[in-house]
Amino acid sequence: QVQLVESGGGLVQAGGSLRLSCTASGRTSSSYDMGWFRQAPGKERAFVAHIRWSGGSTYYVDSVKGRFTISRDNSRNTVYLQMNNLKPEDTAVYYCAAGRPNRIVISTEYDYWGQGTQVTVSS
Repeated sequence: QVQLVESGGGLVQAGGSLRLSCTASGRTSSSYDMGWFRQAPGKERAFVAHIRWSGGSTYYVDSVKGRFTISRDNSRNTVYLQMNNLKPEDTAVYYCAAGRPNRIVISTEYDYWGQGTQVTVSS
């Protein structure tokens, strides 16, 4: 079993930055791939970014490429999402997830989820 706790959300003006953190606990959490998803009001949960368990490969949804960076520190059991040049359309609850997905953009392929952290970007 793996437990995930997100932090770092908040209210920021457009063009600003936030760094989200997701700390994992439980057995062999460092051997899981990690993903970030987000869910805006009235919309389905959507893929944002993914990082392999080794940290050697990352993947992003097109809308955040060049603005968001996912990274991980396995010694701290923590994955980060650095978000720069934030836009109002980035407003959502952000969730981290852990698993061994075959299809990394599909939320149901992940086994463990955090409780989410709210990110609000004002225009």
